[in-house]
Amino acid sequence: MKKLLLGIFIGLILCNHVMAESSVWKVQKDDSVVYIGGTVHLLRQSDYPLPEEYQEAYSASDMLVFEADLGMMNSPETQQKILSKALYLDGSTVEQHLSAETFKKLKEYCEANNIQIAQFQMLKPQIISVMIMTIELSKLGAGNNGVDMFFHQAGKKDNKAMDELETIDFQLDLLFSLTEGREDETIVQMINEANTLTQYFEKMLTSWRKGDVKSIYDLFVEEMKTETPDLYKITFVDRNNNWLPKIEKYFSNQKTEFILVGVGHLVGPDGVIEQLIKKGYKVEKL
Repeated sequence: MKKLLLGIFIGLILCNHVMAESSVWKVQKDDSVVYIGGTVHLLRQSDYPLPEEYQEAYSASDMLVFEADLGMMNSPETQQKILSKALYLDGSTVEQHLSAETFKKLKEYCEANNIQIAQFQMLKPQIISVMIMTIELSKLGAGNNGVDMFFHQAGKKDNKAMDELETIDFQLDLLFSLTEGREDETIVQMINEANTLTQYFEKMLTSWRKGDVKSIYDLFVEEMKTETPDLYKITFVDRNNNWLPKIEKYFSNQKTEFILVGVGHLVGPDGVIEQLIKKGYKVEKL
């Protein structure tokens, strides 16, 4: 379950020299080109600058395409939607929705991190898990300045056109539905994994920088596919399949797009890259 939960919450998440490969692909149909880059949503300042292949694709592109509209993420409307989903509105508390053993473990985590358990009482386990992950990643210096946000800010500055593959509402619904019925498991596993997060995070970033497709697949995808095929289908297969027609439409215009999505969506037999290859597109790694 370690890779499953970290893959979900990081997914929904070192050196400056040039690598032989990267996590950026150039996809071509006739004279039309689309670049597709795998992203990590949370990075440290020490992880910059990004691999130069990302800048190469960015410079060659007229439009940036993200999973969702990042510009709306901090809007009052979106924050209100998050609150409406994150809070128990019926007067109950998280203690009433967790087993006594799990709640005890949560209290112990809070005490060890100088957090008042009262801060979590009104929150649903899904959001508490995200907060635990955020707390642990902040200890490593990782923040919200990931690949997606970096290029979103650059694109705004350079007045590049932008588009998205799905809505923020869809992503919020996905976050809260994925672990529904697994609340105890979600909290316990996230707390347990706090002790191994540093090692996982370093390995994840190294694999992403190198464009090590096998390692990326092992870290982000394989365990979910094996242990919880229902979650794998919802998280990867269905979304990849929904994105493909939208991606293919970009080949019919006169622009060059740079599509930036979580790197786990690009690898494996159900990944976007393999599906484009099967459809006859010319694909090469930068």
